[in-house]
Amino acid sequence: MTYALFLAPCLLVVPPVANADPPPPLEMAEHTADVFSLAFSPDGKLLASASKDRTVRLWSADTGELARVLKGNTADALRVVVSPDGKQVACAGADGNVRVWNAATGEVAISFKAHNGWVCGIAYSPDGKLIATSGADKVAAVWDATTGAKKTTYTKHTAEVWTVAFAPDGKTVASAGKDKVIRLWDAATGDDVKQLTGHAGEVYTLTFADSGTLVSCSSDKSARMWDVSKGTETHRFTGHTAAVFTVAVNGGKLYTASDDKTARVRDMNTGRQLATLPNHKNGVYAVAVSADGKHTATAGKDKLVRLIDGAQISRK
Repeated sequence: MTYALFLAPCLLVVPPVANADPPPPLEMAEHTADVFSLAFSPDGKLLASASKDRTVRLWSADTGELARVLKGNTADALRVVVSPDGKQVACAGADGNVRVWNAATGEVAISFKAHNGWVCGIAYSPDGKLIATSGADKVAAVWDATTGAKKTTYTKHTAEVWTVAFAPDGKTVASAGKDKVIRLWDAATGDDVKQLTGHAGEVYTLTFADSGTLVSCSSDKSARMWDVSKGTETHRFTGHTAAVFTVAVNGGKLYTASDDKTARVRDMNTGRQLATLPNHKNGVYAVAVSADGKHTATAGKDKLVRLIDGAQISRK
């Protein structure tokens, strides 16, 4: 008994299983060309990817298994978004069309001609009733998500419009592109609300962090945060050595994907870099994070989609 009591304290130093390292990234290689865009379903269970191979693919966010291939595009699938209720997946196509699929069945729910040339940007309104698009024809527009009927047209940009985003209130749309100017406009009327200037290059992606904060990224190698009400830049995030194609926000973190082959995670308040995500073999076009922060995904020119456990980032 004395011997057993002597050994007992040694058992207390064994590290608990909970501290085990998170699993390595899952790597999906089914796309046959560049992967341009990623989007998680609102519940974080599915990941959608859009590719130059003209397909949109749906993956299990937990296992990386391919759940469904959405077909119908006649040219590159440039951007993908999932509806707020998770029931539909919409794609901006280089053939000028928007296609919306039923996420559960893979059937096309609606398809409509949106732009003359590429549809470069696409976004759902917060209530899912509207779709905003932007195009290489210098136009942005708002459409009925059920019928495809055009509701509003915005024509103030002077060059290709790469990106579009709805504000959380659903009343304002932000768009930007090759002319370097971020334009805020009324979703119902198309009237100008505000202009944000400062980027020295093309603006590739916009996303609202909250009702008063807009985040952008650019070919000028930076991401920037803006106070929407004041129309002023509040933070500038640098460090990438090439164009920043995509920006995403979640839980006080800012995620960026760049042509320098990296995706990075920063603290939105301090700008401190928290993590560099596993490198791709070539430029990284897209980064996305699930709403619950459990999954992060990256994709790019090397045709790969990578799924990263959120614990790998939270430990940084």
